Order: sequence, then structure tokens, then C-alpha cells
Amino acid sequence: MLRIALVTPMLPVPFDLTRGRFIHETARSLGKIATVKTFFQTLKYPPLPGIKAQTYLYGTVGKDYTLEGCDVEAFTYPGLPALTRGVNGHIASHFLTPRVRRFKPDLVLAYWVYPDGFAAMRTAQALGVPCVVGALGSDIHVRTGVNERMTQRVIDGADALLTVSEAMREYTIQTFNAASDKIHTIVNGFNTDVFLPMDQVALRDKLGVKQDEKMIVYVGRFVEAKGLRELMTAFTQLAQADPKVTLALVGDGVMKDELQSMVRASGLDGRIHWPGGQSPAGVAEWINAAHVLTLPSWSEGYPNVVVEALACGRPVVATDVGGTREIIDETNGVLIPAKDAGQLATALQDVLSREWDQFSLAAAMGRTWDDVATETLHVCEQVVRHYAQERR
Repeated sequence: MLRIALVTPMLPVPFDLTRGRFIHETARSLGKIATVKTFFQTLKYPPLPGIKAQTYLYGTVGKDYTLEGCDVEAFTYPGLPALTRGVNGHIASHFLTPRVRRFKPDLVLAYWVYPDGFAAMRTAQALGVPCVVGALGSDIHVRTGVNERMTQRVIDGADALLTVSEAMREYTIQTFNAASDKIHTIVNGFNTDVFLPMDQVALRDKLGVKQDEKMIVYVGRFVEAKGLRELMTAFTQLAQADPKVTLALVGDGVMKDELQSMVRASGLDGRIHWPGGQSPAGVAEWINAAHVLTLPSWSEGYPNVVVEALACGRPVVATDVGGTREIIDETNGVLIPAKDAGQLATALQDVLSREWDQFSLAAAMGRTWDDVATETLHVCEQVVRHYAQERR
């Protein structure tokens, strides 16, 4: 079987269970049909006052880190917020290369374009093997300054690029002048054993949700770009008009304190559920306990939580960004413009007022992580063959 070194900074960790769940699922399924070793590299900041990440929950991942169904090696590399941004890819590669060399891969597959895709590309070049880089969303869409320049270098230098939606593929071609023949769209799947319709009444009893609540659920990181301020504004409007409307915020992030302050200021403390970060099974339970899932992001690649919600038979209100249009239509939810709290409130009210066929919504979803792994392996095998032919 093909030997694949999978490199990523995004996997579920104890302090952020929702991070990189889709990469975990891909790695686990890919490991069934190839020999895969996952290299989990994370940037480590020095223990100085005021030094912390601004957009994600920061914590230390130890060498004893394990991941269900995966052969994983975790390690850190040093850096500073903003100051080392332009060289983080070089530093990461310095620590990555000897580890990957010991594995002796046929190919390096990285998820997250910069700095991790760059580090993987340099490591692959040092070992004389090809490199495939998977882009997930904001690592293509939200790039400026040195990040944009380094992202361009990865797109130009990788042997192939994977995108999670056709919209993202077209954006990459147009914005970064990428060669269309080396970009492959592989959309995400979902765990069909976990995300499926469940008994809402029983779940509400279990989770402490009242049976008459009209519950909206959000699942994801608590960061500005997920549209959480717009969500809080829209929810406040709905909650003031209808005492039965509630909101569950499933996840965690750097905005948690701000969100809790907004809730206290609105006087709606008793109308918000805070389950925290959840395992996939926990996410599925909260989605099934709700009436509608919302994702008011400013930018997305192919939002997996939208797929998971539909697989549970729940309609979705989401912003029309990235590949979301490839999932949502008038039969399963409502698309709205980003950064528009008024339209978000209107759409949520519309969806809450309608009857939805849970099982019809779920029946339309069938793509598995094994499908994703099969397509990913196919691209990797093509790249390895082409690489070998060019060097004969």
C-alpha cells in the first residue's frame, strides 16, 4: 500500500474537541486503504505574559497524544505570534523532516496551506517525494500580507492541491492563478454511524432542554469570522418576540467571554445553552435536540457541520459563502448574505415556523469518509505515478 505522511496542525485535542474533526475522519478512513502516519505539528509559544493566540484556543499537545484509529506522532516547533509568521513554515519543516524521513513515505499529504503545507512541501523536496496539499477554507480565502505570499508559493510548488468545494477551486484558480489541472475538489463526508435522525424528546430530557423550546443550535469555534456577533443580535431579536426561542452554542473559543457578556447585557441568560466542546456523538445529540442549525460565517470552504445537520434531519440557515451553496437549497434550508443580522433573524424565524420532514432531509445525505479517503488516495496515486515518470 502507498505510504502517506499526513501533516496537519488541526486535530481534536482535549481543550478543543471540535478542532480538525474532518481531518481526523479523513486520516482514519485513509488508514484503511493506505499506510498512513499522521504528523501533528503545533506551534509552541514561549511562556511569557501576553503571548497567546488571537483566533484559536491555545494549549500544549504532549508527545503522549493519541488519536482513535490513527498512527499519530505529535510534536511542537517554536514561534511567536505575528513576528515569526513569515518563517514558521521553514521552522516547522526543520522539525518535521527527520520525523518524516524515518517513516520513509511515498508521498507527503498536508492539510492547511501555510505554514503547514509549506513545511510539508519543503520536507517532501528534501526527501525526493511528491507533496499534495489540502486547502480547507480560510487558509485560502483569508490571506493577506506574508500569509498570502507564502500561500502563493505553496500553490505554485505543490504537486497537487485539494479543495473541499468547487467554489473554492474556482477561487484558487482566479485569485492565485493556479493551474486548473492540478486542483482536485474532494468534498467532505460525514460519519453515518453518528450523524443520523434521533429521538428528539428523549434527547431533550437527557440534555436538559425543555420540550417546548424552539431551539437554534450553532456548532463551531467562537471567533468573529463565524458571524457570532450577528447571531447574538439576531437571536436577541427573536427571543424578545418569542419566549420559546432558545439558542445552544456548542463549542468554545477566544470569543466566549465576549459572548457571555453580550448575553448578560441582553438579559437572556436563561435562554442560552452552553454545552462546551463536544465529541462527534455529543454534537449529533445537540443537533438532533434542536429545530434548526445556523452557521452565519463570513467565509467557509465546505462546512461539515452543515452536512452533519442535514444528515440528522435538521434544516440549516447559513451564509452564502464558499461551498455552502453546494449543500443548501430551498429544500433543506435558507441561504443569506454574510454579516446581515436582520436577514439572519428573518431566515431563522422562517425556518422555525415551517414543518420539515426529518427523514427526507437525512435520506438525501449519503457521502461517507470512506468515499473521501478513496478519492484522496486516487489523487495521491496519480501524483506518485506522474512524479516517478518525470524523474525517469
